[in-house]
Amino acid sequence: MMRSLYSGVAGLKTHQTKMDVIGNNISNVNTVGFKSSQVLFKDVLYQTTQSSTGATSMSGGTNAKQIGLGTGVATVAVSQTSGSAQSTNNPYDLMINGSTFFVVNRGGSNYFTKVGAFKTDDAGNLVTGNGDLVMGWQVDPDNPTQVKRDTVSALRPEQESNQTAEPEMTSKAYMHGNIASVDERLLTAEGVVTTVPIYDNLGYSYTVKFKITQDPNAENGYRVDIDSIKDANNVNILENGYDYKFVRKEKTLNAQSGQYEETGKVINADNYFTFDKDTGNYVGFNTAYDQGLIGLEITPSAGSDKGDVFRDLSSQNETEKIKFIEVDMGNLTMYSTKGGECNVQTSRGGTDMTGQGRRVGSLTDVSIDTQGKMFGVYDNGVTKLLGQIAVAKFVNPAGLEAVGDSLYRETQASGAFDGIGTDIGNTGETMTQGVIEMSNVDLSQEFTEMIVTQRGFQANSRIITVSDTLIEELVNLKR
Repeated sequence: MMRSLYSGVAGLKTHQTKMDVIGNNISNVNTVGFKSSQVLFKDVLYQTTQSSTGATSMSGGTNAKQIGLGTGVATVAVSQTSGSAQSTNNPYDLMINGSTFFVVNRGGSNYFTKVGAFKTDDAGNLVTGNGDLVMGWQVDPDNPTQVKRDTVSALRPEQESNQTAEPEMTSKAYMHGNIASVDERLLTAEGVVTTVPIYDNLGYSYTVKFKITQDPNAENGYRVDIDSIKDANNVNILENGYDYKFVRKEKTLNAQSGQYEETGKVINADNYFTFDKDTGNYVGFNTAYDQGLIGLEITPSAGSDKGDVFRDLSSQNETEKIKFIEVDMGNLTMYSTKGGECNVQTSRGGTDMTGQGRRVGSLTDVSIDTQGKMFGVYDNGVTKLLGQIAVAKFVNPAGLEAVGDSLYRETQASGAFDGIGTDIGNTGETMTQGVIEMSNVDLSQEFTEMIVTQRGFQANSRIITVSDTLIEELVNLKR
């Protein structure tokens, strides 16, 4: 009789535990990244009143007689199914489409979370809503297009050094269009004018003005001159401590190969070029060494205190410090056109769109791809890698221990975190920018479980009531 009483008490306790879990699930129905739990019961100890026996020659075998002593909680299992995605349009909000976890650091210890609602603080750190640092890999200093996958560290996408993109000197330009030999402007001192904007290695802009005139001493021959180079204040840099001229890379004939090869020297260049009188195609400055390339060299004037901003001074190799703007004229033609006017333009950069140069850029946006790589987008057209968010993958994610604030920590059951993390691209999973993962609680399932739990609790309470009645009847036997 007493056994049934305690079995009922055990049933009440376990159903109360299940109700506690259901209540927690329902209360977190709108908690970002929350994972619902489910209680599983098990039977507990049995009292054996008679052991089992085997068959003998004299009698048959008997089964054991055991009386159960109630129920207990077998486990509280955490569901790892993904919640629904909610769009936020916040560039730092992320959702992992899979079973891996973000790695965050609080007080020097790493924790794990499914909540990708991130932001940046006043120091440019990527943090959670509670100020925990989001961990990942930094950009490899030897290869700025890749990250260095070693021990995870705090990501700082908006730190001071990432607020600007370095400028780049213009290293190439090319002329294109048609020169009409009957254009009268070619015979004037002003000539046919074409301009191109350029940048120095500090990001300051200038406008180069070329003029093309006809060479009266050469058939189908023309001359290109640098008419002026003006800064952003419309002042010719000749008046501001700089000189400029045309140069070219020296080439010599290799007797064995029959080809012209560069010597590494830079020498003054002719500024005369010609066209084929039969085809109208560009011939060059000197067909023995030139395919249409000359260089525009800009240097500080003698005695000037101006910086050498049109040279690459970062290199330790002296020959590599020599930097000039290659001007490609090989795309010019000389055809007869309607109206008889030249149409010549000069574009910054090469025909392959390289060497355009750029001004200093300001960070305008941060983009995060499906592999967690963060890219800074700058207003000068530059896109720069800022780091990569690492994830943690566990053999048994259900074995993680919840510590509150939507954080988990590793246990022996989950498996250890190696301190380096995993590239989400290697797991077959992805990240989605601008969305967050909502709770995976299914209210219809929870309410159904609540009804079943309520009835289970009610039935166990009846066990106690009936057991009490039986005890009462036993006591009343004395009367």
